[in-house]
This record gives sequence, C-alpha cells and structure tokens, in this order.
Amino acid sequence: MDGPDVNPELRKLSARLLPESDTLGAAMAARIRAEIPAYDAGESVSHDELVASCVVNTRYILGNLAGEVSAGETPTETGTTRAEQGVPYAVVLQAFRVGSRFIWEVLVDRADPEDREPLLLAAADIWAVSDQLAADVTDAYRRAMADRARRDGQMRAVLVGSLLDGDSDATAYVGETAGMLDLGRASEYVVVSAESPAPGSEGLPDVERALTRVNVRSAWRLGPDHQEGVVALRLGFGPDHLADLLGGVARSRVGISSVVTRLDDVQEARRQARVACAAVSPGTNAVGRFGADPLAILLAASPDQARVLADAVLAPVLALPAEDRDIVFATARAWLAAGGSTSTAARELHVHRNTVRYRIRRLEEITGRDLARPVDAAELYVALECVRILGLG
Repeated sequence: MDGPDVNPELRKLSARLLPESDTLGAAMAARIRAEIPAYDAGESVSHDELVASCVVNTRYILGNLAGEVSAGETPTETGTTRAEQGVPYAVVLQAFRVGSRFIWEVLVDRADPEDREPLLLAAADIWAVSDQLAADVTDAYRRAMADRARRDGQMRAVLVGSLLDGDSDATAYVGETAGMLDLGRASEYVVVSAESPAPGSEGLPDVERALTRVNVRSAWRLGPDHQEGVVALRLGFGPDHLADLLGGVARSRVGISSVVTRLDDVQEARRQARVACAAVSPGTNAVGRFGADPLAILLAASPDQARVLADAVLAPVLALPAEDRDIVFATARAWLAAGGSTSTAARELHVHRNTVRYRIRRLEEITGRDLARPVDAAELYVALECVRILGLG
C-alpha cells in the first residue's frame, strides 16, 4: 500500500519499532509455535527457519506502515518454501493470521497513551497490509504447489485425495486445488472408481495418459483397493465416450458417477462412482454408470440388505452344490431375460426346451415360488441381481 495513505501516528510508531524486527520476529515465532502444533513440532519447518521468516514478515508489515520497505526483502518466498516443504495451505495461512494479530497487539501495547485512539482508527491500514501479505503468500504458495504437482505424482495423488475425501483444508480452497491439478476450466466433471485387481494395483493402467491423448484432463490417486480420479469432460467427449475409453483399458470393474458441474460436489460423485462400481459383476472388467441400472445401484448401495433379500428368496439354491447352483441360476436368468419363453431360453442355453421347463419347475419347488405370478418372478429377478452383485454364485 502507498505510504502517504497511512495514519501519521501509525507511521511514526511503525518506524520506531522497525529496528526491533529481529526481536519481534523471534517473539512472533514463539507465538506461532504456541498456537499451531504443526510449527511447534519443528518437523517440516525448523524453529530457526520459522524465526527467519517471521523476521522478514515483521519487517514487511512495519516497513510498509512506516513507508520504509527495503528492496529485496519479500515474504512471498515463505509461501514458496512452505509449499515445497509440504505444509498444508490452511496451516500456512493460520500462521500469517497469528503473526498479523501479534503485530497488532505489539502496536497497541507500544503506542503512547495519547496515540492509542488514533491507532484504533487506523486499524484498517494495518489489516490492509496484512491482507496484502496473505494474498502475496497465497499466490506464491499456489504457484509452487502447481509446479510441484506437475512434477510430483505423489503430490497430485494427495491433492486428488483431498478433493475426493472432503478434506476441510482442500474443500475450503477447492478452486486453487483444481488449478494445481489443471482441472479448473471445465464445466462438467465425473468421478471414476476402479476396483484394484490386487491390493495397490491399478484397475485402469496408464489411464491419465490415455485420456490426455484425446485432450481430456484428469487427475488420479491409487488407494489400497480402488483407483479413483476426477475427469474434466469437454465438448464432444461426454460420459458415453469416457465409458468406451475406460472399457478398453480396464482390468477390473469400474464405476462412473453422474455428471457434476462443480468440483465442490465431487465427494458425492465419488460415493456414486463407488456404488456404480459395486453394481458391476465381480470378476469382470465392465464399466457401470451411476443411474444406468437403478435397481442394481439400489442393491449395491445396501449390500447388507441385498444379502438378506438373496437369502430370503434363494437360500435353498445357494445351499446346492456349486455345479447344480450355477445351472439353476443360469437357467433362471435366461428364462427371465426371454420374458418367460422356454423356447428362447433353450436356444440361448443350447439345451432342449423340456430341460428348461424341468429346471424352472425345480426352481419353483425348492424356493416355494410360482413364477407364473409376476410378484414371485419379480422377487426372483431382484434376488438374482443380489447374487450377481454380491458374487454369491
């Protein structure tokens, strides 16, 4: 801010305190350590580093207020350094707020009694300098994090995780996080969740590069049981195109969420993608979309209830030897898919239609259901979907 706009009493007081910047900076660092555990531990930021940055910040604030800013002394390097050290942005910002409050308290305490009332009136000047300091540090931090994210896959995974998991620090600055991941310019997004074929392995190998080849931006993280990512859709490349592309690289079942228009909504989209993935038959590498099969989504979202329903309708079948059970299930599915046509089901199964009739009668006998009744047939269909989704047969 311009020096001439600062209250004269505040300018004189700041000039008087400026030579004490080293001492005040050390006291500011002690205050930050006392109030912010991440700094007190001294792991990411050593105590000496913290004191050094606090001295620079003290000189910056007092120098601006006094109109005596020294060339070459800028606190923006703190933002860059903290990003490289992996200090969360919210923690960095909290430290600057504690430091600004400390400077305000020092000014009030050291002001002459007759100057305290004018000093209170000049509070806006003090906080304007502090706000500009925070803005400069934020810009430096964001640029450093963006650079680090571009060259550091692990950092990208952390940022993606903060979006998907609803981390409070990241969601408060979702726009900045999206910018670091190069996701911020899209108007539609989906979340993809792919089951890991083995713990820690990718269900969609090299998927980010495959999407980049068709000019689609995405960001991914790999967990112990799922690989998940945020995909920024573009004009001419919607969910159908994405499903086709993912189907070509998938090594396991995959789920795609509904489209969301704001990255603030990706936590719900992640839940949808997980459910859509669970609705796909286990052991396959098919791609499912949330909402494409409402019944399967409903059952996948409530696996405990799905198991209860499967047992209630098909417990006698589930108790059969595996070979007999599989034959019954395959016949029931083919018969239902054929709309109850024995001949069509027989052609599908490559057996005689009398064989299909025999198997359906046996199914009715052991389950106590009459499949000529629509309600019983519907219960059988839903139970078979439960069996498929839960991988029971």
